[in-house]
Amino acid sequence: MFSVEVSSSVASVSVSSTSNRGHTPEEVADRCLEKIIQISDDAPPEIQQQARAYCDALRNVLVYYMKQAVVSDRTTLFNLLKTQGHNDLAELLRRL
Repeated sequence: MFSVEVSSSVASVSVSSTSNRGHTPEEVADRCLEKIIQISDDAPPEIQQQARAYCDALRNVLVYYMKQAVVSDRTTLFNLLKTQGHNDLAELLRRL
């Protein structure tokens, strides 16, 4: 006779939605930070404070580079539209 013990866990899931727009770099950075950094309520206050300061600094870095990625992607799309002869669309995109 033998026995098998099986256990599993399911990760938590969260959903974030917007209305008539995509997520901003700030919103994406916040979602990213929720996955990267978790601050324990049981940690000493000094550690919590240090972790929150680190989280704020990291958020600023993430937002900056996400904004750079958006600009870079728009440049790529602009050039792609221009090379395919869609100058009017490319110009509209550039003005955004």
